[in-house]
Amino acid sequence: MAAISRDSPVGVALRDALAVPALAGARVVAGAAGLDRVVQRANVMEVPDILPWVKPHELLFTTGYPLRESPDAWVDLVAALDDRGLAGLGVKLHRYVDALSEAMLAEAERRAFPVVELPRETGFADVLTQVLTRVLDHHAAALERSEEVHRGLLTVVFEGGGLGELAREAARLLDAPVFVTTPDGRVLAEAGDGVPTARAGPCFDPSGRFRTERFGGRITDGCAAVPVAAGRVDHGRIVAIPVGRALEAGDVTVLERAATVAALIVSKQLAVSAVEGKYRGDFLRDVLSGRAGERERVVAHCESLGWAVDRPLVVVVAELDPDGRGVPPSDLELRPVQERFAAAWQTVVRGRDPHAPVVGFTQEVVALLGVPRGGEPDRVVRGVVREVSGDGGGGRRPFSTGVSRLVGDPSGLPAAYEQARRAVVVGRQVHGPGAVAHFDGLGSFRVLSMVADPAELRGFAGETLRGLAGDDDPELVDLRRTLQVLLDHNLNVARAARELHFHYNTLRYRIGKLERILGPFTEDAALRLDLALALKVVQMRGV
Repeated sequence: MAAISRDSPVGVALRDALAVPALAGARVVAGAAGLDRVVQRANVMEVPDILPWVKPHELLFTTGYPLRESPDAWVDLVAALDDRGLAGLGVKLHRYVDALSEAMLAEAERRAFPVVELPRETGFADVLTQVLTRVLDHHAAALERSEEVHRGLLTVVFEGGGLGELAREAARLLDAPVFVTTPDGRVLAEAGDGVPTARAGPCFDPSGRFRTERFGGRITDGCAAVPVAAGRVDHGRIVAIPVGRALEAGDVTVLERAATVAALIVSKQLAVSAVEGKYRGDFLRDVLSGRAGERERVVAHCESLGWAVDRPLVVVVAELDPDGRGVPPSDLELRPVQERFAAAWQTVVRGRDPHAPVVGFTQEVVALLGVPRGGEPDRVVRGVVREVSGDGGGGRRPFSTGVSRLVGDPSGLPAAYEQARRAVVVGRQVHGPGAVAHFDGLGSFRVLSMVADPAELRGFAGETLRGLAGDDDPELVDLRRTLQVLLDHNLNVARAARELHFHYNTLRYRIGKLERILGPFTEDAALRLDLALALKVVQMRGV
């Protein structure tokens, strides 16, 4: 099938035009690859200077009379007609011309410009009438279809429907699965028979995200995608993936109209969500800061918002990692990214735990995830993080996550929030971007992170590790690794040598070298404690 673009002209394919009764017995002798060219009109050429009068998407017929004395001119004619965008050329032989030249047919084949040989008895009047009738019938059907689409989409708007209703109506109009997604491909709504089949295709990644980054144009891998935009703001994509049939130009037209309605719906939802979100965010902030009032009031007010907080919970704080540019993004750049990040968490958590509070603050997203009795908090959190992260495509930014201890009562939420905030900061320092850190797993890093002055920590590490404090020399890094393993194994030289894959005597030599730099740590327990803490400071990035 020919490529479809948003500017595809309205008309019938040449292969359909050739199916009219008046063209029975017509034979395509060259350029068959162009039979999907669109025919909008038909004309007859019986004068030499026809070129100024032809128009794009025209099907031209001739007996060859104008060129009967110029066989070589047929090649130039094919080139000129193709350059002007005609649909094809029909030639009735054996009156003025007995055969078409090999050179002409070769040129038509090279250009995929259809040349059709007509039977001797073909009447041009009948051909023109029937071809134009078919084109007009197609126009009438297109207008009727356009009216149906217009009525269906307006109904969604007038009845106050959301993205789900829009997806269902678009799926009905297209007879194909339809998806509405965020800019990074997260599905917000879907409808239509064959949704599982469409999701299993190449347009979706294993995490269920639509691969928006693959759609520079509108059609790829049998999927049609149209941006949902309001002003200069990209709100996502509306996607159609027919199952069991090929995409058509009309599918893109329907999606374009549906995208306009989707932009209206999303803009309305954002306006409402901005007001509701601020109210919800302010209340959750009061809960997490301990200013929301008595326990009973907090529980009751959360229930009125659809939140369940009187159950075992963990507080999760997620922060976008720095983008590596070295220059902090402006508020104008960060705001849409942060909003999409919060929306991603809300969408994923809502699908797993509809009663869990999820609110986006200025620099972080906070979620209070319920943990089933006997369940593992780590499993709950990592499942959500994995789904929010997807495969990283579609412009998704990496983020770090901090997790509190399990909270059994709403009164413990303020402390749990501080635990999660501490965990996300320290987790990124220790493990780098994309870390998922639990407060209980921070150990002594938790104590070190509470030192307000990073210069004090760096000074302590430098004074304690002395010549080992530098991090740019591979030999020093290797010696610090040796020291760490020795301390981890409580100075058991045999076990440390096995882990480091050293000979016993080699490790004894290294211990001597370390003691010349650091002092007699094998005999001084206090020095060993200082060294262990100093190594942890070095491990904490960004300190």
